[in-house]
Amino acid sequence: MIASIPEALGLLFTFQGLLALIAGTMLGIVLGALPGIGSTVAVAMILPFTLTMEQAPAILLLIAVYAGSVYGGSISAILINTPGTPQSAATCLDGYPMAQRGEAGKALGWATVASVAGGLTSALLLIFAAPQLAAFALNFGPIETFALILLGLTCIVSVSEGLLAGALGLFLSTVGGDPITGEARFTFGDFRLIAGFDLLAVVIGVFALSEVLTRVAAKIEEDPPLVAFTGMVLPTLAEWRGRLGGLAKSVAIGCGIGVLPGTGAATAAFISYAEARRSSPRRANFGKGEPDGLIASESANNAVTGGALIPTMALGIPGDAVTAVMLATLTLHGVSPGVRLMTENPVLIAAIFSGFLVINLLLLPMGMMVSRISAPLLRMRESYMLGAIAMLCFIGVYFVRGNPFDLLVMVCAGAVGFLLRRQGYPMPPLVIGMVLGPTLEISLRHGLILTDGSFAAFFTGHPIALVLMALAAGALSLPLIRALRR
Repeated sequence: MIASIPEALGLLFTFQGLLALIAGTMLGIVLGALPGIGSTVAVAMILPFTLTMEQAPAILLLIAVYAGSVYGGSISAILINTPGTPQSAATCLDGYPMAQRGEAGKALGWATVASVAGGLTSALLLIFAAPQLAAFALNFGPIETFALILLGLTCIVSVSEGLLAGALGLFLSTVGGDPITGEARFTFGDFRLIAGFDLLAVVIGVFALSEVLTRVAAKIEEDPPLVAFTGMVLPTLAEWRGRLGGLAKSVAIGCGIGVLPGTGAATAAFISYAEARRSSPRRANFGKGEPDGLIASESANNAVTGGALIPTMALGIPGDAVTAVMLATLTLHGVSPGVRLMTENPVLIAAIFSGFLVINLLLLPMGMMVSRISAPLLRMRESYMLGAIAMLCFIGVYFVRGNPFDLLVMVCAGAVGFLLRRQGYPMPPLVIGMVLGPTLEISLRHGLILTDGSFAAFFTGHPIALVLMALAAGALSLPLIRALRR
């Protein structure tokens, strides 16, 4: 991949590439700061408008929105005690008390520096760890690929308890023409389903539109209280004395949790916050406006971004909900996700890695700029914001293919997502199942062809597949073990 760096920089430092980095980071921060949108919805909203762009700028735009929105959630968490994204929920615990005593600018300064530190570290981890993992993945044939995807699906299902949603996603992936024989499946005579369900329409319906419906059904609080804020104040080097160890620990927690499929930044933030509260010499001040709490939460949730991209880029298994949308983006742009993604597209991957490093560097100046205009944005009525999101969903889906049937698919996916959310089912497994389903099926059928139709042969002569399937069986038994322990 090192040999591809000059070409990658040529892709990155073009007008469209730089515009994607700068505009995407700023847009991500703004969307992340608006309560109720969240990183997944923000990325899903932007996804349709990237389909007219080239591969590298399109993917960089979405990654910039992702990283920017994770940081942007801290702005509303500190200023109005309402996390813009779930990842910033722990930031409220100490950020808002600091703002209440007149230190909103300093609280945002702590959060911003910690976010940049977490993001940069995770970017370096992505650059060095993903190629090593991809090199190992070259040993994978169809049988090993099937076992790997099976492990990823079972891990995601067992961690997020999304068996029903994951199974529904796998079923949706089988609708349409058979990938080998071309025979129509589950179309019920409707020619519009021959090509299957449009992935973009399902992603936007399940994430963005269902979120709108969920928030409309809930009680909407208008005009949140806003504390006095005149601008960001960065902490001095002297103020960091005695806090760097906690920062390093929180970043390590975020990176580690980010690599695990199905966990996410919110989990990392709360685990990091709990550990900081246990080990900090200033633990008595937690909950009263202690910077250590802000550092723990914001460095961990931003460190997840690079960690979650590692299995996504190296193995084709998304690390969280947002990287599931990223995986869908690769598919929509004609890039085949999977274990050979990095070897078949070295220039594109090098451009993505380099761009991700630049994005995290941009968080500091962009954060200082956006935080100054955040006050009037945070006073926007939520009903107006939800209406704008719904309108963008319809425009974006129709804009791509001009097919009214895609709008029907999106509305149905949004309604199903809304009903599943009301019953407590997570949405990422549904999209992950739909994205990985075709690869799972094709690798299984190719493997059966190689073994003359014997599934038992998958367990003999393929040690990597055997280990992966054993881990998958262990992941599936986790809920049963938890129930027995209770």
